[in-house]
Amino acid sequence: MNAPPEKITSGTHAATATWADLSKLLVDIRARRNEFSRAQKIPKEIVDGFRRVGVYRAMAAKRFGGEERTPADFCRLVERISEADGSAGWVASFGDGARYLAALPDDTLRKVYANGPDVVLAGALFPLQPAKRCADGFIVNGVWPFASGSPEADLIGVGITLEDDPSGDLPRVAVMPAEKVTIRPNWDVIGLQGTGSHDVVVSDVIVPEEWTLIRGGPPTLDGPIYRYPAVAFAAQAHAIVGIGIARSAIDDVIAMAETRASITGAPVMAERGYVQLEIAKAEAMLRSARSFFYEATEELWKEALKGEVNLGTTTLMRLAATNAARQGAEVCRIASGLAGTEALYSNSNLARAMCDSFVVAQHAALNEGTLQSAGRALLGSAIQPGFP
Repeated sequence: MNAPPEKITSGTHAATATWADLSKLLVDIRARRNEFSRAQKIPKEIVDGFRRVGVYRAMAAKRFGGEERTPADFCRLVERISEADGSAGWVASFGDGARYLAALPDDTLRKVYANGPDVVLAGALFPLQPAKRCADGFIVNGVWPFASGSPEADLIGVGITLEDDPSGDLPRVAVMPAEKVTIRPNWDVIGLQGTGSHDVVVSDVIVPEEWTLIRGGPPTLDGPIYRYPAVAFAAQAHAIVGIGIARSAIDDVIAMAETRASITGAPVMAERGYVQLEIAKAEAMLRSARSFFYEATEELWKEALKGEVNLGTTTLMRLAATNAARQGAEVCRIASGLAGTEALYSNSNLARAMCDSFVVAQHAALNEGTLQSAGRALLGSAIQPGFP
């Protein structure tokens, strides 16, 4: 990887945040990976560390003290965190939530950022739950699974439906303070165990209409980052987690191969032909997927800078994101296979990488269905609502 710049961000609130600060945080994250898995969440002090290094202000508007970083800048930050731990990277990826919040009315945004730009948004969109209109807005009830990062969030967003909603096929999101939501701890899974992706339960919460937004709808704010497609950006923020995990897996195998001898008397791993072959394949797969990912990101960003984003470029971005997630998972499978019995233990970094990367690739925005949607778009066929 290229050497990172000295400063992570350049805004007023982050003037002292450097890559050295991030490196210190990553040392702590690496040392506590097993703890995150057991707790089924990323703890408050780590989320506060994300605030300090600019994860949550990165995509917030400059007028509210944010950074308005480029999508590639944000993804590189998430990628590096993911190299330390997949669950931590996944939770950090939700720093892209500032892009979703940009669809709220201006007056609401001023309230959101009244205390600064480091606002943590979590939540879950599906299944959309019916909400009822009332004099003060909407009465929201329901249960939503997969609310990653919800235990330490400031705001929670959930997907709702309304009769005769003018948003049409695009889902509406109701945003509310986290204290109005009950978290049902049930995140008992094989991968990304530390993401706190529990169910969230909402009971008779009144959400004013001005605290709702249309996911994928036009933003209130203007600027290149707000012309960059929100749904595609969310997909790529998740996908880059898989690339970071895979990088760590390859590095772990290389470090192991230099010294690990077989109990049967075989040569050290680095001298075995099949290890040499497979590690070369894995390295090529990872670098190819990563290059496609950032190439597509930069092409889409160029269009956002010019003021017009087209379907073809956005489709390639979605394709690159899905490819990154899938290739990352395959690289981790190869790496764990090369590790042999070392990867059988539940506290093995390579076992964790394989399971974490598998879960990344299972996300609805990164699974086989997105490949089909991308293919339809590339062939000029009709595409489903919400894609790209």
